[in-house]
Amino acid sequence: MTAELDHLVYAVPDLAAGVITFAEATGVTPVAGGSHPGGTANYLVGLGPAAYLEIIGPDPAVPGARPRAFGLETLTVPRLAGWAVRPADIDETVRRARALGVDPGEVQPLSRRTPAGTLLEWRLTRWADPAAINPVPFLIDWGRTAHPAASGLPQARLASFTATHPDPGALRRELAAVEAELEVSEGPEAALRAILDTPRGSVILS
Repeated sequence: MTAELDHLVYAVPDLAAGVITFAEATGVTPVAGGSHPGGTANYLVGLGPAAYLEIIGPDPAVPGARPRAFGLETLTVPRLAGWAVRPADIDETVRRARALGVDPGEVQPLSRRTPAGTLLEWRLTRWADPAAINPVPFLIDWGRTAHPAASGLPQARLASFTATHPDPGALRRELAAVEAELEVSEGPEAALRAILDTPRGSVILS
């Protein structure tokens, strides 16, 4: 069984500026998602009916916020920093991955409040180093919360999503352990790359 793509994470050092730059490049204006505990906030763009792009940065409403998540503490330029998949059973997937020698991290609760005041709650896994680019996805379970992609987000099409890694074979084994699929090629460092089809043509996020 393959877990479904849930979302891509595009980390930006300045959230307001990152959203403006994305909108100018694509012709798609992201919508505010809300604020997370820990000093981050996000904007969203749909990638179809069941997946989305999350643009995440330090929360402008929290002066001086320097969260470690996705490397935001030291980030100076935007980067495609991670991705999430939605397994059928997050706890069972973690158990199976550990049996195969891959530890996705503990399953932890998280939440954010939308600009309209709605509290969204979910569970996800966290890697040991939240600042590193990890081409292996984290796992997410929305439980009873409505999926963000179902909220009428502005849309772009995910034309391609790939990774590079110094040891593609090792990465493929880790991906398989968490029931994820991704095209992988050899490269000098771990990196993710997405191509979006937008009203202004193809746009690369990396």
